[in-house]
Amino acid sequence: MRAEFEAVLRFWLDRGVDGFRVDVAHGLIKAKGLPDWDGKVAMVEGAEDAGASAGPMWDQDGVHEIYRAWRRILDGYPGERMMVAEAWVKPPARLARYIRRDEMQQAFNFDYLLAHWDAGELREVIANSLAVAGTVGAPTSWVMSNHDGVRHSSRYGLSKPGARPQGIDAAGEQPDEALGLRRARAAAFLTLALPGSAYIYQGEELGLPEHTTLEAAYRQDPAFFRTAGAEIGRDGCRVPLPWRGDAPAFGFGPGALSWLPQPAGFARYAVDRQEGVRGSTLELYRQLLRGRREHSLGGGRLQWLPSRKDVLMFANGKVRVVVNLGSEPVPLPAGELLLSSERLDKPTTLPGNTAVWLL
Repeated sequence: MRAEFEAVLRFWLDRGVDGFRVDVAHGLIKAKGLPDWDGKVAMVEGAEDAGASAGPMWDQDGVHEIYRAWRRILDGYPGERMMVAEAWVKPPARLARYIRRDEMQQAFNFDYLLAHWDAGELREVIANSLAVAGTVGAPTSWVMSNHDGVRHSSRYGLSKPGARPQGIDAAGEQPDEALGLRRARAAAFLTLALPGSAYIYQGEELGLPEHTTLEAAYRQDPAFFRTAGAEIGRDGCRVPLPWRGDAPAFGFGPGALSWLPQPAGFARYAVDRQEGVRGSTLELYRQLLRGRREHSLGGGRLQWLPSRKDVLMFANGKVRVVVNLGSEPVPLPAGELLLSSERLDKPTTLPGNTAVWLL
């Protein structure tokens, strides 16, 4: 089996791929004796409560021998080939073992993904993530959404912003769409200013919300069927992207139907409705990514600055980042405004749920 997997790696590396995302990277080795286990597997939602790495099939020490062998294969090819781990491992020090210098280059930071819209919690997660990754000389990889959970633009609009329900349907709490988007735009200012690598989930750059009213007849997630609908599942974050607001299936394919139906509200998030539109989420992401590259923020160093309770403020090189996670406006430090997540009516005041980059 190990030889077969190594052959698969070589097959794709011979064809020029840059690397691999390794799904459930902590699950390739079982405990000796294959002991029985009657626990419950937790993936994304609830993982922080259930113990994502519990059980005799998760995070066994022998898995690192496999990744050291894979790394030797990647290093034998020209260029910079890389691996990123999708590993639900606790505590963070255990995750750091996957990104030692002779194993994978990166691992998704799920502690950051699971964090609520709370300044204290986010600061603690960011500081701890950087410190733990630093012990093995690796970068931290920031991620806010993926294909396994409710999109963060919708989670931030819940009554407990950042909570992770196991999917959302019409019977569940409906997020405040406008508030969730406002917070998601501010969160992009935070994420893309942090040193390390940033992963953007498809549609995040459009501000795309979860499809929260998808009917049961259209659901395809196996988790929905295995639990007889008790677990709503992940279909809501996997709905095809809207490309053209007035096209059938919003331009996703040649026909009028997409493999999961899109809600009518997706029209206003379509690419053609945002392309070249000043202040749109798409153009904002482009500006942020351009600024991240120009100021070398990914390779920078974070320095926390004194701030109010609901505010995160730090410097990364010449760029200062201010994120107001509260609902009330706060004084804005002096400096040249590079970008703001929302329009500022007063140059000296930062509204609630808004972020800026300053020089």
